[in-house]
Amino acid sequence: MTNNDYIPFPSKILEVIEHTDIEYTFRMEFKGDVKPGQFFEVSIPRFGEAPISVSGIGENFVDLTIRRVGKVTNEIFKNYVGDKLFMRGPYGNGFDIDIYKDKELVVVAGGTGLSPVRGVVDYFAKNTNETKGTTLITGFKSPKDMLFKDDLKRWNDSINLIVTVDSAEEGYTGNTGLVTKFIPDLDIKDKENVQIIVVGPPMMMKFTVMEFLKLGIKEENIWISQERKMCCGLGKCGHCKIDDTYICLDGPVFNYTKGKLLRD
Repeated sequence: MTNNDYIPFPSKILEVIEHTDIEYTFRMEFKGDVKPGQFFEVSIPRFGEAPISVSGIGENFVDLTIRRVGKVTNEIFKNYVGDKLFMRGPYGNGFDIDIYKDKELVVVAGGTGLSPVRGVVDYFAKNTNETKGTTLITGFKSPKDMLFKDDLKRWNDSINLIVTVDSAEEGYTGNTGLVTKFIPDLDIKDKENVQIIVVGPPMMMKFTVMEFLKLGIKEENIWISQERKMCCGLGKCGHCKIDDTYICLDGPVFNYTKGKLLRD
């Protein structure tokens, strides 16, 4: 799809997938190149726009997983299959799948941080011969806050999957605890070449990266996403600028050697 970066284009809602009361995936009509970790600006006239990470990529569609947290997203949730939203993008550099091929890959995602890496995990879950092993550690506040439950079940058959929750009611039989709890016991066979992806809330990313550094993983083998700092997508508004770096243009995905320097 050819479009002007400054002008939103209409996109039909093909499917709406409900995960929780406040988190839905909108499958949007889209033809064009897009990578996991990139984002679109989704807008509704008179209400504004919001940057939303790509959570899935398919033939002639993209998935956008949206959390209802404000004026724009509240209005988006009033739309259903067949309706149209306006979009700009995709923006940002995204995750380069080729970097992770023929290496061990460990992905750690917290909460909605699973959305931008879902495409990476799904690719290697379907193409297990292209890595030397894939592990996903993903954490949620509680069992009812879990996203992509059908994907989690499917991924469990082909990758090493660890799903944990911060807390749960008595009788819950799954893992409990923060994602960092499970990192020291990972069986990483090639610490020189393993690739690490970490996405989630800032403090979660900070302490998760620290655990990998304790294991002797090199900083240049760690990748993070600063998706929470995305704004206009064009680097024009300046809200995403940290020093001389524009998150919307140079990110939101960064190698940790660069990402560690990006502090407000």
